[in-house]
Amino acid sequence: MPLPPAGERAADAASALQLARYLATEFASGAAERDRERRLPHAELDRLSASGLLALTVPKAFGGLDASVATVAEVIALLSAADGSIGQIPQNHFYALEVLRVNGTAAQQRRLFAEAQAGVRFGNALAEIGTKTSQHRTTSLTPDGTGYRINGRKFYATGALFAQRVPTSVIDPEGRQQMAFVHREASGLRIIDDWSGMGQRTTGSGSVVFEQVYVDADDVVPFQASFERPTAVGPVAQLLHAAIDTGLARGAFDRARQLAEPHDDLVAYSLGELAVHVAATEALLRVAGEHVQAAREAPDSARVAAASLAVAEVRALSTDTSLAAGNLLVELAGSGAGLDRYWRNARTHTLHDPVRWKYHAIGNYHLNGELPPRKGYL
Repeated sequence: MPLPPAGERAADAASALQLARYLATEFASGAAERDRERRLPHAELDRLSASGLLALTVPKAFGGLDASVATVAEVIALLSAADGSIGQIPQNHFYALEVLRVNGTAAQQRRLFAEAQAGVRFGNALAEIGTKTSQHRTTSLTPDGTGYRINGRKFYATGALFAQRVPTSVIDPEGRQQMAFVHREASGLRIIDDWSGMGQRTTGSGSVVFEQVYVDADDVVPFQASFERPTAVGPVAQLLHAAIDTGLARGAFDRARQLAEPHDDLVAYSLGELAVHVAATEALLRVAGEHVQAAREAPDSARVAAASLAVAEVRALSTDTSLAAGNLLVELAGSGAGLDRYWRNARTHTLHDPVRWKYHAIGNYHLNGELPPRKGYL
């Protein structure tokens, strides 16, 4: 597929998807080498920033396209089919922008959305290891003059290595969780390239250390508030995770189809079975996208719950489908051609949050009529 001029930017949803297809073609050509050599995709992400795709969700009031979350999910799926690592890196970027859209003041939105429009990448420093639970946070936000100081250590910081802003979850003196949009060059901020997972090897998902890092008060946005009232913040995050796995499934299926021996009845059966699951997963992703968009536009308990359940369904199915597709590709191609990365990427990314809780939320609703909790993992 011919590539667009370097300066071309997305002007609407249709051109955004076309640009994503162009870029996916470009990124696919070096994906195996990047994975094998763990060569971080700096140039590819600069290309992605220049395309305007990372500004898709900027509201029209701030000069953006205000693209639907379903469009963003399709963009993520297209990129993930080409390179799962590149597909995952923007997930937290869009998550941070959604928190800003829901909880930021008009002044914060005007300033930070303008940065997104200019191609600034927002990373992620949310999760911590060694805490009592996966949701527990210890990184502190302490008042200092007209701003704050941050101290703590994060891990699974996908995208921070490539970002100009590093949004991080912090606990203020009242025990409430906030999101601080920290400048990449802030004194005391260290981003450590120590990610060594067997899959998603070039996501840069390592450690971030904050040692007396100063942040302006204007760069601190409420975070916990996203889940204390009905908002689509959680479903948006999970929909984009589902898009990553859906893209991995599509990419593995397409490669398996190209490599399969014709007129082999057993292979035809396996490909046919997988084709059904890939199509079903893509269909559920579209349905979930519609539910999440409805919840974004008019958030209430019913719409947000419907969005969470629809996203849980596609998260559950995309987990199974991406693993099955990667497994079939290894069966057909072996592990020597770099194609095992699809399975490794799917196995690694699908561990992000347990799929068994998706099934539990779905079953609990159908069995007991209980709405799912408002959390970032549903």
